[in-house]
Amino acid sequence: MTQISAAQKPAQTQAADSSKALYGGIPGKSSTRRITVRDLTGAKERGEKWPMLTAYDAMTASVFDEAGIPVLLVGDSMGNCHLGYETTVPVTLDEIALLSAAVVRGTSRALVVGDLPFGSYQEGPVQALRSATRLVKEAGVGAVKLEGGERSLAQTELLVQSGIPVMSHLGLTPQSVNTMGYRVQGRGDEDAHRLLRDAKAAEAAGAFAVVLELVPEELAAEVTRSLHIPTIGIGAGAECDAQVLVWTDMMGLTSGKLPRFVKQYAQLRTVMGDAAKAFAEDVVGGGFPQAEHAFH
Repeated sequence: MTQISAAQKPAQTQAADSSKALYGGIPGKSSTRRITVRDLTGAKERGEKWPMLTAYDAMTASVFDEAGIPVLLVGDSMGNCHLGYETTVPVTLDEIALLSAAVVRGTSRALVVGDLPFGSYQEGPVQALRSATRLVKEAGVGAVKLEGGERSLAQTELLVQSGIPVMSHLGLTPQSVNTMGYRVQGRGDEDAHRLLRDAKAAEAAGAFAVVLELVPEELAAEVTRSLHIPTIGIGAGAECDAQVLVWTDMMGLTSGKLPRFVKQYAQLRTVMGDAAKAFAEDVVGGGFPQAEHAFH
């Protein structure tokens, strides 16, 4: 790929100050202090990388919050891994609102970002504002995410002007699966320049961060250097400011073949399956319940 001309990366301050670190908590401050978009900007300025995970329920969200994950995305990926849909397209705003509220209730520190699902913002800025306002007012999210760069600029601008932080999503945009499929985006000079323009346009419109999904590592690095706002990679290499994974993929709960960018940190599908079998065998064999499990 031909090198893309870009602005120099903002000057970095000293190595990340542990008293301001996003991951793992902020020493000396209340655990109820929510992460804000300003914190993410500060991390970018310090050159500090940070993790983001998806979450769809209060219990899982509380585990990640206690683990120090600073940003939780209530993604429309819930369609695939939580609601049983084949794609994210059928996910509704009602479903996002319901699960976002649960994640907010299960956390005290993480910035909770709610996805705007397909059909909830494509009509234009007014529809986007109506949908995003509902997630902020009813679910209590601290920000929303929407797909698209230049094609979503008017929506992003109005939301930001209205006081709703916006995370942009570029590269592979799953809501457009019926037109683009599941493939790497930004290969070739023309596509690379288009993605870079989209990223800069999203920043200019007021987005506080940009997700880069299935983007060549070199292009993602160029975009990261070109922006003053954080980039969040998923299948976009190591040079992004942050990394996100779908939690069921990361925990080994998802069945079947996984994308090559996924690293599994546990095998929950095996653990849960073994536990279910052990329970069933106890019930069938009379090993459960026993005296200590009964009331008199």
